[in-house]
Amino acid sequence: MKYVMVDTISQFRMRYVVEVPDDVENPSDGKYSCTPEAYASDTVVCEDAKEFSQKHLGETIVSTRELSLEEAIAQFRKDEPMIGEFWDDETIIKNNITEIGHSEREKIANEEKQYQYGYADAIVKEDDYDEQDGGVENFK
Repeated sequence: MKYVMVDTISQFRMRYVVEVPDDVENPSDGKYSCTPEAYASDTVVCEDAKEFSQKHLGETIVSTRELSLEEAIAQFRKDEPMIGEFWDDETIIKNNITEIGHSEREKIANEEKQYQYGYADAIVKEDDYDEQDGGVENFK
């Protein structure tokens, strides 16, 4: 069996909406020596802004290299020392190495369906009540 490690950069378009004080209008006046755009940009760069929305723009492949399974496991333990210390080789392989035919998109879609149906079933059961006991006040 051959294994290839693919290094990527994952990119997101992040969007923030920042409230700006009224006196940030003219850099020469007031206590702020910047424009509203600069004030908002500083808030974002300093990581003080709440995320408004995001969109994943995809992944850019930076490098690829063939490696052995043992090298892949060793790299995982180096990259993820806290988890790698406790997981045995089989657990690392099962959870972190993509086997032939695997589709993460399909796996996530199936998990989302199970969650949605499970959640809907829980709501139905939660709303179920025994009418002989007096209605909604006396859930089963």
